[in-house]
Amino acid sequence: MGEILFLAHRVPFPPDRGDKIRSHHLLRGLAAIAPVHVGTFADTPGDREQEAVLADVAASHCLVTRSKPMALAGLEALATGKPVSLTAFADRKLREWVASTLAERPIETIFVFSGQMGQYVPEDFASRVVVDLCDVDSVKFGTYAETAGWPRSALLRREDRLLRIEEARLAERADTTLLITEQEKALFESRLCGGSDANLVALGNGIDASFFDPAYAGEEPSIASRQGPHLVFTGQMDYPPNIAAAKRGIDNILPLVRQRYPEAEFHVVGRAPALELIARDDRDGVTVWGEVVDVRPFLLAADVVIAPLDLARGVQNKVLEAMAMCRPVVASEEAATGISATNGTHLVIARSDAQMAKEIVALIEDGAKARRMGRMARDFILREHSWASVHEALRRIVDADPDRSGRDAA
Repeated sequence: MGEILFLAHRVPFPPDRGDKIRSHHLLRGLAAIAPVHVGTFADTPGDREQEAVLADVAASHCLVTRSKPMALAGLEALATGKPVSLTAFADRKLREWVASTLAERPIETIFVFSGQMGQYVPEDFASRVVVDLCDVDSVKFGTYAETAGWPRSALLRREDRLLRIEEARLAERADTTLLITEQEKALFESRLCGGSDANLVALGNGIDASFFDPAYAGEEPSIASRQGPHLVFTGQMDYPPNIAAAKRGIDNILPLVRQRYPEAEFHVVGRAPALELIARDDRDGVTVWGEVVDVRPFLLAADVVIAPLDLARGVQNKVLEAMAMCRPVVASEEAATGISATNGTHLVIARSDAQMAKEIVALIEDGAKARRMGRMARDFILREHSWASVHEALRRIVDADPDRSGRDAA
């Protein structure tokens, strides 16, 4: 088969946050099928340092440092009638590289990771296009608008409306549009116009169970020497849903657990914690760790890993990672969406702060139950969430003969 052009809004290295974990493993899977040319962005100096690793995987690449201020992207969006999500990732250098790569290489498939990158697919490209939306990004902005004050709420509703149009355009343009879960697929389908012939496929996330392995024997974090019990929440801590979840754990859930276990501690583990989280550090059993070299020791030291998210799209890698590490997990319904695990066997799903605290206390008090749940959780991950199975499904999608009959290439 021909070669592949892979376009991602963030460099897929290192795989240390949700979107980069997925793009990293999809890129690895595609590279096993055919030579892959990668066009992507670096947001930080650390991202820029990944160029050598990227070069080892990609047949060629273009790594652009994204330096456009969000205010400028917003002005461009207002002037052009486009969503900010697109103008923030619009770059002349990358557009020129895409054009030259398509002219010089036998590209048979363009694989678009995240809707922001669909703008780089030329209108006259006649071969296969696969778009991985991951989740229905436009819905997030509509949800944010519900609680935001004016004028931010108006801007968020505008983003929801315009990004929804772009997502629908991409779905009609693509041969295959991927969503992470069947729930996201159904949600996206419900937002398309009637009569759409978009080909939607649910392709879940895997987990590297050889890395997230309870046999890990590295250095223990300092929390292992504290009395505890210990509750752990992990994630990118400048991401609004994670900020809200951490605050929920700190302000609402931990105080209820401390009524039974006064020495209980809550650990917020993840890079770039927001100021409102930093302000809660070292108060009433709360530690905000920020970025750590390795999250596994924190997971192993946890009596219970919690995921109290109110807004969650797709599959939560933080939940899969904890389950792979044999930890008992107490999650909100939103955080468990897309994970076909059995409530009460592989993890616990709680619907309120009070129920979440009650389930946490029950697991702390019944160590045998917690350990059994942890073992069952890892067995479930090994059986249902391997990247090998995702790669096999990806191969079937990319190897299929593109059928563009009756489709508009625009």
